[in-house]
Amino acid sequence: MGMTYEELSIFGRLRKTLRYGPVSMFKNLHNKWGATLTPSEVAEGVKHFFKYYSINCHKMTVLIPSYHAESYSPEDNIFDLRQFLYNTKWPYQFQKIEDLVRDLDVEKGQRVKMREDSSDHRKLKTNGDVHDSVCLILDMCYRFELNYVN
Repeated sequence: MGMTYEELSIFGRLRKTLRYGPVSMFKNLHNKWGATLTPSEVAEGVKHFFKYYSINCHKMTVLIPSYHAESYSPEDNIFDLRQFLYNTKWPYQFQKIEDLVRDLDVEKGQRVKMREDSSDHRKLKTNGDVHDSVCLILDMCYRFELNYVN
């Protein structure tokens, strides 16, 4: 499938035990992996997983039941009434993920611009009390943002 066993394990647990769909899985993994992967990389991984999951999901209905130690085992039990035929393109969910990626990229761009603006305000200092207060507030916001991002 083009994924490591560790990634498959994470995707499988989120899908089976937490019952996450594509959008909620993207949101969760973006929060977990956002420091190391870009939103578009996380989105591609989620889309890749759900594409192949929807292609192969129907095969689970014809397998004989077997014992698996993991709670997200492929044997879904015979009383599972969830659908097993999916549209492999996931048009609504994948479009929603693309919208979220675009929003996150815009937000990241604004964050970078804010950081640049807050570092430039030191060059514009005057002797006014109001301006000094604004500079102090900008410094505090900049420090909070660095702590929040890192």
